[in-house]
Amino acid sequence: MTEALAALADLWRSAGCAPEALARIALTGQDPIFPTRFRLGTAALASIGASALAAAELWRLGAGRAQSVSVDIRAAAAAFRSERYLRVDGQPPQDPWGPVSGFYRAGDGRWIQLHCNFPHHRDGVLRVLDCEGSREAVAAAILRWTAAALEDALAAADMCAGMVRPAEGWALHPQAQAVAGLPLLEILRIGDSPPEPCGRGARPLSGLRALDLTRVIAGPVCGRTLAAHGAEVMLVAASHLPSIPGLVMDTGRGKLSAWLDLRRSEEAERLRRLIREADVFCQAYRPGALDGRGFSPEEVAALRPGIVYVTLSGYGHSGPWRARRGFDSLVQSVSGIAHEGGVAAGTDGPKHLPAQALDHATGYLAAFGAMVALARRAQEGGSYLVRLSLAQTGRWIDGLGRIAGAEAPELKRQDVEDLTEACDTPFGRMWAVAPAEKLSETPARWARPAVPLGTHEATWPA
Repeated sequence: MTEALAALADLWRSAGCAPEALARIALTGQDPIFPTRFRLGTAALASIGASALAAAELWRLGAGRAQSVSVDIRAAAAAFRSERYLRVDGQPPQDPWGPVSGFYRAGDGRWIQLHCNFPHHRDGVLRVLDCEGSREAVAAAILRWTAAALEDALAAADMCAGMVRPAEGWALHPQAQAVAGLPLLEILRIGDSPPEPCGRGARPLSGLRALDLTRVIAGPVCGRTLAAHGAEVMLVAASHLPSIPGLVMDTGRGKLSAWLDLRRSEEAERLRRLIREADVFCQAYRPGALDGRGFSPEEVAALRPGIVYVTLSGYGHSGPWRARRGFDSLVQSVSGIAHEGGVAAGTDGPKHLPAQALDHATGYLAAFGAMVALARRAQEGGSYLVRLSLAQTGRWIDGLGRIAGAEAPELKRQDVEDLTEACDTPFGRMWAVAPAEKLSETPARWARPAVPLGTHEATWPA
């Protein structure tokens, strides 16, 4: 058994899925596929394979016959970097990385990462540092701090930063210990309801509706994956919240897109109306953030018995950092991944993974969990909570081990040109990475092009 198939089998069995289905999937290729010692190809194959096999099993429940599934490592690797290969009218989208984001050495010699890709995060960091917005001014200001003190000060200001730690240092941290006590993925029954059939059509999720209240890769990848298998997915955004245009284009494929400002009671009520006709509700706000607006898992399950409520967070739902803002690169920095990357590369400082692998893997695992929960609903009834985090996914990737020997060369866009597909969109002619998974009877595809945020009304199509 290959490393990827072993990882998939572990995911599959830990979610309580029937082991005989594993005979119907083929995972081809093996690490190295990325320029890193981490087994990111294995993580890509296993997480994408899990979501694809779950889709095939849903279709089997509805259609009464099985189909074969395959994922190749080159296609999986391209999918894990899909935002990097996007082109619109022949040009890449604007680089989302903020000019003052990145690594800095603090006054005690330790490194800290700032994540300032959104303007309000940049402005908040500059207020704490009391400096101008140039990289030189930020670097000088950080030298007046120890890394740990600045990490705490920025967290207290609700900003995004992380002190770079070696893995052994992270293992001693109370948040790492809280994450270590959690499974990779939880699928919990949170209410009773009668069984409901799976998709009502020619595709695994035909006739099912999903609400996507997420931003920045992980959650949007979950929604994009559900759409690829036939779900009607509505992305719900708010016009006052910032977005990253390239990610909207890449992860918006297959989705409707509507504005709703949950601070306004009438718009929150419109979301409740959407929920009553939905099957999946996916949100990536920090744990507890939606509870005060009446959209906790229990409240949503009361609104719509039989709902599958998917929640993603940065650091997990328990531990002292459960309410802290988290992004893929920050979790890499605090947990030892970036430190190890710098040591392996022989650089003077940390180095991130060559893909937003925590984000992408979490997105596919969230879609996997949602589809497993839908299968349970079809057979047993009930409402379900699917819960996971970037930190839990990072721990899983770390546990897959390291590659012995040389790393793979960088996968440039010309190396994956054959894995992209073209579509006319309101943004222009878009070339983007096609679905990596191959299903013999129900090929994954997106029925809608990506659209600007707020294009559609906040109502389900008739």
